Amino acid sequence: MDWTEIIISVDGKDSETAEAIAHMVVPYGIYIEDYSMLEDEVMEIAHIDLIDEELLKKDKSKVLIHVYISPEENPAENIAFLRERLSAEGVDSEINTLCCNEEDWRNNWRQYFYPIPVGEKLLIRPTWRDKYDAGDRKVIDIDPGLAFGTGNHETTRLCLTELEKHVTEGVKVLDVGCGSGILSIASVLLGAESAFGVDIDPTAVRTAKENAQLNGVADRCGFVSGNLTDKVEGTYNIVVANIVADAIIMLSKDVKKFMNEDSVYIMSGIIESRLPDVLSALEGSFKVIKALNDAGWVCLVAKAL
Repeated sequence: MDWTEIIISVDGKDSETAEAIAHMVVPYGIYIEDYSMLEDEVMEIAHIDLIDEELLKKDKSKVLIHVYISPEENPAENIAFLRERLSAEGVDSEINTLCCNEEDWRNNWRQYFYPIPVGEKLLIRPTWRDKYDAGDRKVIDIDPGLAFGTGNHETTRLCLTELEKHVTEGVKVLDVGCGSGILSIASVLLGAESAFGVDIDPTAVRTAKENAQLNGVADRCGFVSGNLTDKVEGTYNIVVANIVADAIIMLSKDVKKFMNEDSVYIMSGIIESRLPDVLSALEGSFKVIKALNDAGWVCLVAKAL
């Protein structure tokens, strides 16, 4: 099967942020088209002003970022990840795909997605897989649709592993950047009284509600579309945020008002190079009690000071 090419178009001023987010999807490499300095660079290198006419017609205000997704991955989830993260960073973007038609890449990857044990208490089951042995594990039935969160990504697995250590009977969980709803659903299955998820992408919210219904926990999971905590009320025993570093930095400015005295704050989606920035943002307000690393992704567990 063909790989899928995802093309992200952003303004030149947002190129560095968009490139960093694209690298989160495919750390093994991306291709950048940036013609903003084309004429100056050609003159500097070749000392001639003869440039192909087609290149001169390129939009110099835009940068195109090309991401390539292998057949066994889920392009729909990666596109959702990109849209959510770019929106969270305030980056206007246009995303297109080449190579495979949408129907193909929305279904082909499923043949590679099998039930996944996570931590000691959970098993993630794709809804189309009927043969599995969960043992004593709680089973999360998941269909990511067009939202981020199958459990395959390191950031999601890190969050689930920590949630199972901190969720106890009767706690309330706030899930910022809920995606497919997998973290909220897992929390309730592990014994939480309720979970409230928020995501900037309405498609993710719709998918999360469908997955909560699928798992029989819709009465204890609420989901809304909003930016970080602008739609959040009340306080919670656990706040989990599987988003990008800059969004975590922004969230950490006022998330304490949604936390109880002994609440736990679980943060993931932090690429290793941005860890110092996140730690700096937490300094003086939170004490980090645990840090985990998986393939260059960092998850922090903290408590308010």
